Amino acid sequence: MHVPDGFFNAATSISAGVVAAAGVTVCLRGARRELDDRTAPMAGLVAAFIFAVQMLNFPVAAGTSGHLLGGALAAILVGPYTGVLCMAVVLLVQGVFFADGGLTALGINITIMGIVTVVVGWGIFRLVTGLSRGRVAVAAFLAALVSVPASALAFTLLFWIGGTAPIEVGAVAAAMGGVHVLIGIGEALITAMTVSAVLAVRPDLVYGARGLTKPLVLRGAEGTTTTVGGQEPAAAPGKLKPFLLGGIGLTLVLAGVVSFFASSSPDGLEAVAENKGFLGQATDHLVTWGLADYGEVGGIPVGVAGIIGVGLVLLIAGAVAYAARGRDAAKV
Repeated sequence: MHVPDGFFNAATSISAGVVAAAGVTVCLRGARRELDDRTAPMAGLVAAFIFAVQMLNFPVAAGTSGHLLGGALAAILVGPYTGVLCMAVVLLVQGVFFADGGLTALGINITIMGIVTVVVGWGIFRLVTGLSRGRVAVAAFLAALVSVPASALAFTLLFWIGGTAPIEVGAVAAAMGGVHVLIGIGEALITAMTVSAVLAVRPDLVYGARGLTKPLVLRGAEGTTTTVGGQEPAAAPGKLKPFLLGGIGLTLVLAGVVSFFASSSPDGLEAVAENKGFLGQATDHLVTWGLADYGEVGGIPVGVAGIIGVGLVLLIAGAVAYAARGRDAAKV
């Protein structure tokens, strides 16, 4: 759903840029409550993983594909404030180095793909875990499922307000919502499986699962009590390295190998824009590097471009997380 240059007028692009900048600023402060020296590397890994999985377009309808947005996943794994920062880094790297999303539309993309998906996804996740007694995988599925069409409808509303072509807002909303519900199902499956996998090996690293499990109290015949279970204890700091290395290895395989098999069909936004007659409003990217279109412009294999992108996102997101971390945050 990366919005290209040319879809929005200057006033809307600037306004969205202000909203995105304000949101990122707020999240830089809020992330202090979510990050510490141990959890900051997790933010870098999550951002890199989202970048890699976004390369893996999957078919959702005849001639149309979709890909992970990742806002709900980021919020659940590292917290909503840190999740917005992860999404902003991913979208910045994609826009600047890979011509995936316009530079003038960067604020639009961060707003609809970063802030909207995180806010909606986290809100749904907290609501469902509260009602379902902490069923994290179910909550993750529903959070991701709802966040994608919410983002698509946010795009439709903004394009109706400040798009460079007139649209029939009802028809475009129905088309965007419909195809992105299908994409949302794929997003929900990826999110639920990823969260479940991390829960299985390192539950202490899933921000959204903290404090959801209550200890089991056993009462003996003589009135004695024994507490069993409860919130998973944090693993020793030294044990974090194998998990991070394994996660980085998987991310590199996804970007470097699996990306060759991604669907080449246009994504949901591109398909709707072509069908509704406003795709022609898109203009050429302002800056074109050899990595543009994930290596196609410079003749670089997509897997190599993907590995370079993973490295860039990992370094930038990790640095942002370390800068934003709370120095006195309790270890979790």
